[in-house]
Amino acid sequence: MSREFRHILRITGTDIDGTLKMPYALKRIKGVNLSLANVILKKTGINLEKRAGFLTDVEVERIEQIIKEPTKFGLPAWLLNRRKDLETGKDLHLIRADLDLRIKMDIKQMKEIRSWRGYRHAYGLKVRGQKTKMTGRKGKAVGVRVKKRRM
Repeated sequence: MSREFRHILRITGTDIDGTLKMPYALKRIKGVNLSLANVILKKTGINLEKRAGFLTDVEVERIEQIIKEPTKFGLPAWLLNRRKDLETGKDLHLIRADLDLRIKMDIKQMKEIRSWRGYRHAYGLKVRGQKTKMTGRKGKAVGVRVKKRRM
């Protein structure tokens, strides 16, 4: 495509708004954060201020390649979202449905081995140390009833 503006762009199977600046457009892909988006754009040589709708097909292909295999292009391991995977032992970067599936599998494994986090997940409680007395209430027992006093 030649300098034609596209309002909707498709990168790695995700529809992206063409009016967004590039780092924020890439951030719409599940598994890509702002830091990773900035590094990807620096590796491809795309201006950070460029709007996503002005990308060429070649640039989109290059971005997709880097998102799918970031270690092949020299991205540091600390940017990846699945370091030292338990099954393979490698540093991986998962996006979209693969990331969702792997998170569900991890939670299921925690429940099976009866770890503390697995227990909290299984009973629908807060997992990361938050207080539970006042917040995170569900169901009928939310408020406090006070008996009416006789006068």
